[in-house]
Amino acid sequence: MAKGNHQEIRGRPHNLLEHYQPIDSVVDEMVDASGNPRPVWKEFIEALEDLGPEKLAQRFARADQYLRDAGVYYRLYDQAGANEREWPLAHVPLLIEEQEWAAISAGLVQRAELFEETIADIYGPNRLVEKGILPAGLIAASPEYLRPVVGTRPASGHLLHFCAFELGRGPDGRWWVLGDRTQAPSGAGFALENRVATTRALSDIYGEMHVHRLAGFFRRFRDALNGMAKGSGGRVAILTPGPLNETYYEHAYIARYLGIMLLEGEDLTVSGGRLMVRTVSGLMPVSVLWRRLDAAFADPLELRPDSQIGTPGLVEAIRRRAVSAVNALGSGLMETRALFAFLPKISRELRNEELLLPSVATWWCGRDADRDHVLANLDRMVIGPALSTRLAFEDDDCTRLGSALVAGERAELIARIERDGGAFVGQEAVTLSTTPVYVGGWLEPRPAALRVYLARTPEGWTVMPGGFARVGFSLDPTAIAMQRGGQAADVWVVSDRPVERETLLPQEHDSFTRTSPGSLPSRAAENLTWLGRYIERSEGTVRILRAYHVRLAEASDPDMPLLADIREHLEPFGIDVAAAIPPGLIGTLDSAVYSAGQIRDRFSPDGWLALKDLSKTIHQFATTVAPGDDATRAMTVILRKLAGFSGLLHENMYRFTGWRFLEIGRRLERGIQIARTLARLTGAAAPEGALDMMLEIGDSVMTHRRQYPVQTGRRTVIDLLVLDPLNPRSILFQLERLKAEIALLPAVGGEGHMSPAAKEILQLNTAIAIKEPADMTAKALDDLATEIGGLYNSLAKAYFG
Repeated sequence: MAKGNHQEIRGRPHNLLEHYQPIDSVVDEMVDASGNPRPVWKEFIEALEDLGPEKLAQRFARADQYLRDAGVYYRLYDQAGANEREWPLAHVPLLIEEQEWAAISAGLVQRAELFEETIADIYGPNRLVEKGILPAGLIAASPEYLRPVVGTRPASGHLLHFCAFELGRGPDGRWWVLGDRTQAPSGAGFALENRVATTRALSDIYGEMHVHRLAGFFRRFRDALNGMAKGSGGRVAILTPGPLNETYYEHAYIARYLGIMLLEGEDLTVSGGRLMVRTVSGLMPVSVLWRRLDAAFADPLELRPDSQIGTPGLVEAIRRRAVSAVNALGSGLMETRALFAFLPKISRELRNEELLLPSVATWWCGRDADRDHVLANLDRMVIGPALSTRLAFEDDDCTRLGSALVAGERAELIARIERDGGAFVGQEAVTLSTTPVYVGGWLEPRPAALRVYLARTPEGWTVMPGGFARVGFSLDPTAIAMQRGGQAADVWVVSDRPVERETLLPQEHDSFTRTSPGSLPSRAAENLTWLGRYIERSEGTVRILRAYHVRLAEASDPDMPLLADIREHLEPFGIDVAAAIPPGLIGTLDSAVYSAGQIRDRFSPDGWLALKDLSKTIHQFATTVAPGDDATRAMTVILRKLAGFSGLLHENMYRFTGWRFLEIGRRLERGIQIARTLARLTGAAAPEGALDMMLEIGDSVMTHRRQYPVQTGRRTVIDLLVLDPLNPRSILFQLERLKAEIALLPAVGGEGHMSPAAKEILQLNTAIAIKEPADMTAKALDDLATEIGGLYNSLAKAYFG
């Protein structure tokens, strides 16, 4: 690039464009053909240069830290299996002028309307097939064509409500549609996180430029979903395949951001033709289901019988118009690559319009003329499966670039096309435009594709003013795919005048309703209960281990009776003290992380960060900590972090039904742990020093000294840790809390009737409240631990079934 093209920025401390080399015959988003920054980029680049490399590095590190703190990840699948990968943010946003964006938006709205009409025809009168515009064989062969929904009329009146389109700018400067996303488009939540992270780094620049906000897009779509549900008296829910899905983080994020229930297939059932969610208050209707799983897996009864993530009967509920699916089952058909070849003619037939945004040129080899054209121009074609719903650069296992074929491969491919042309499409090889990325203190060009989102509202389609760009880590176009190491960049739509500062918050005049606390799904309640149990179990184990290692460090004989007794006590619970950080303890905490991961939509980012930090700490200690003093200090650190996590939940979590189940889990487990440990350390055969250790484990040493002006004895320890209603570590305290929280759970068996669990805890609480220390023998304490554990079974039967 000639430096003379940068007169206006020459002499600055750091010229970011000094080494920027646009690629010949490729449009660059930032600079024009002469190498000068385009108008929309000029102010932005100058602002970056004013910061200098050191401050820029600090700014971009701040964005990365935000993403780590928020726990943003993308699940990467490779030969090693599924791994969580930190979200790969490309720190420099892609800038697009408002006027250009308006043209893109108009073309995509037209495309979304065309798709709505096309899907309605394919699953309805089928005139496009009847007139020969669409080949019947192509449609029937597609796995995305779902016969069970043929003739189904959507309850909302529309088949498409949320779409995404992949765009690329070609060498001629025009935007082309590379792919359509009508099945269950992903990435909108990641676009939000891209925006938050990028503005954390470049808040001053963002504030000076007139960048359109994203919140209004989500507010309008949320209101549209709620409006669809309002008339039918049901709820809005997001249907996710679950935590193992590659974009589960986004599902949970969007659910939390919009205040919508996040459900899995097992949370739902169909009763009386209606879709219902299993909640702790019984079955409740769902009337709008924003699905984030592929349609074929949605109903094992009528679609894929091997699906483990669907809901039997869902198709029938949709058929009865009892629920609106967003998007309609079967709409994924429009993602089929071969349909690109027919869209221009379909548009003329259905809308009497030419496409404002053309698709990448495509020929279906099932037609003689198309096949001949592909074979005659093989060197400039990308050949791929006709029925694929993936973009060419995402599907390199099945897609071949004609010019890259060696002689044998070329002959074999030609033979296959001639033999089974209907299985193949030829598409023009796409040369993507480039956008700048920040590498080692300089800007460098990388290929990019743009994903744009559209949502249907009562006023029509609204377009997200930005979306996100997928940017390559190298100049190879296939390197922009996220599964192949691609990065994601924010997209700024820039105006030449101030833009409205929209938010998700309601206006003063807007009406609202408070969601019923009883609408907690049963699966979420169960995971919250077990989260509480696992955290409390971890704390109880850590307290025992700390007391053990304190004495181990002081002992001249590691086989002294008290230490041997503790080892024997812990062994049945899978805790082997031979390791300073026993694998059993790590497994318990891992289980807590798993339970929390099942309910990410109900977890605050701070809570999740604290839990992940706790998990990271204990895993690090496992390889660095030695028994004795070292382990004692490590256990103290872990206890502090456990207390911090528990305190965060206790102080910040809304006191709704979910919090009650979390609290019940904690109190159940603490009661069980204290009872079991007391039975061991206060028994007749307990070794010397056991009572003092018990007080230490029960975090009650100071309280005992204040309460009992006598030497430690069995009766005082039992009185304090079993029968004292004011000691938060006593068993009676746990029973009192359990009685209060269980009484406030949603009624089962009708109003005015006590649940079995409420009766059990009342009886147990009363029985213990009238006991004397002498009554609490080792056997009585073991029996008490069993009875407290039995409360969980009653709760599970009533609320988790």
